[in-house]
Amino acid sequence: MKTLLMGFSLLLTSLAVSAQEPEPVIKDFGFFYNVLEHTSDLKQAQFKIAFDVGEGAEKGQQNNHINSLARFINMHVAHGVNPDNIKLALVVHGSASVDVLENSFYMQRFAVGNKNQSLIKQLLANNTDIYVCGQSATHMKVAKKQLIQGVKMSLSAMTAHAKLQQQGYTLNPF
Repeated sequence: MKTLLMGFSLLLTSLAVSAQEPEPVIKDFGFFYNVLEHTSDLKQAQFKIAFDVGEGAEKGQQNNHINSLARFINMHVAHGVNPDNIKLALVVHGSASVDVLENSFYMQRFAVGNKNQSLIKQLLANNTDIYVCGQSATHMKVAKKQLIQGVKMSLSAMTAHAKLQQQGYTLNPF
């Protein structure tokens, strides 16, 4: 009986803890670990961060580097940051340029769906600007009309990063 009561108590405790955690902003992506004791005061934090992704996913797979943006958003909102205070930018280049293809074009090219499309659409809907390097896109035969709606074509990744720095974005080192 004591074991049963202890198990029931643990179940109630875990339900209470999970009930307090907000729903993830980016659904089905951006999983993170809850760190209950950390030194950051995040209630008033404001972020303007650029992420750089040049390595493409295996064909038909999710690009885990793009998923890092979802993890950043979900983790910080769960730890008290107002979602309106998180402004991210993603600069895509190199072999990752095909990861921002709209699903029908991705399917034509690789005979499999683009597992990044849902993630990218959710990021775009949550204060994230996404730029693809025009140099890489041209090299990879990716036209502007083939991009997921909302993804912007930049002259180059270098150009996108320079402009983002001028707008106050910091570069996430990983």
